[in-house]
Amino acid sequence: MNLPFYIARRYLFSKKKHNAINIISAVSVCGVALATLALICTLSVFNGFQDMVAGFFTAFDPELKITVREGKVFDPHESRVQQIHSMPEIEVWTETLEENAMVQYKDRQTMAVIKGVEDNFEQLTAIDSLLYGTGKFVLNDSIVDYGILGAELMSELGTGIQFVDPLRIYAPKRNVRVNMANPAASFNSDYLFSPGAVFVVNQQKYDARYILTSLSFARRLFDYDTEVSAIEIKLKPGSDTDAVEKKMEEILGERFVVQNRYEQQADVFRIMEIEKFISYLFLTFILAIACFNVIGSLSMLILDKRDDVDTLRNLGAGDRLIARIFLFEGRLISVFGAGIGIILGLLLCFLQQKFGLISLGGGDGSFVVDAYPVSVHVTDVLLVFVTVIAVGFLSVWYPVKYLSRRLLSAAPSCE
Repeated sequence: MNLPFYIARRYLFSKKKHNAINIISAVSVCGVALATLALICTLSVFNGFQDMVAGFFTAFDPELKITVREGKVFDPHESRVQQIHSMPEIEVWTETLEENAMVQYKDRQTMAVIKGVEDNFEQLTAIDSLLYGTGKFVLNDSIVDYGILGAELMSELGTGIQFVDPLRIYAPKRNVRVNMANPAASFNSDYLFSPGAVFVVNQQKYDARYILTSLSFARRLFDYDTEVSAIEIKLKPGSDTDAVEKKMEEILGERFVVQNRYEQQADVFRIMEIEKFISYLFLTFILAIACFNVIGSLSMLILDKRDDVDTLRNLGAGDRLIARIFLFEGRLISVFGAGIGIILGLLLCFLQQKFGLISLGGGDGSFVVDAYPVSVHVTDVLLVFVTVIAVGFLSVWYPVKYLSRRLLSAAPSCE
């Protein structure tokens, strides 16, 4: 049996001479437990928001996206691209073309991204679930072309969901010098009508800038024939996205870039990871402060157990063994605090997931979700446990060495 550990365990649960030491020990465990709980809950909330944002992107972004590394557009009829098109894992293949253009509605105007897509775009994404209004996802008919605006762009232009007057779209002509005498001659212009719906992704990147329309309209407006800016792909259920992506990269070579959903939104997820990491550092700092209670508890325990120390010395125990007793005492406090904090944190996360105890904005519907989203990841739980144990062990090591040497050296010897 590990004698220092056995004695430390007895000290932790036994009654001390002074009741204040019992109270301080309990406060120390509670402090570590609360810091651990805060770490678990905070990281889980960040995970919840990250999963929620990923869900929004999933509804709008393709599973895989092929773009050209240099330049804006490429020919989708290239042999390597067509080789990708024939892969058996592909369920939906759609060509897209997007460029910046000026949009005018009555006396208002702004810059927007015109994204031309094929009719099977709604099979590629869950765009139907993002539409608001009485209209449907329709890009054109035999008479006119339609434009589906993002909700924020609609608000900026003041069009309303169903607008009667068409949007006028302006784009500079390719390979044409601006005629200063007649600048309007240097621009292509066309009209987009309302299908009676707008889309809401709840991401400003899309809602405030994008207009979805037909691929033929985009090519006509930007003076392209068969070129595309991207090919967006949906895989068959059960396909290994990473394996398919790697295979596509091998076929296409260095000229093209293949991205999955997370790589398409790398900047957003990188920012969220940085915010999560900064929160983790702040809470770890708070945990370190909480461990000062452990140091205070140990110093009082050392003074309280002077008689026991004298007895152990008379039985042949050395200073190293005695110091290890109090080291184990501090470590046990950290372990118990970590265990209790993780259990309470997981319980609180479960209750939040089940009942939405903490709401956003009072639950008045002004947010995308009514309650804070929570997602517990096993890796985060392990990270928190290792962090608490490491901080707890390091925080008691030097103080115990110092205090046991200073305080116990003054103890009267019975030799």
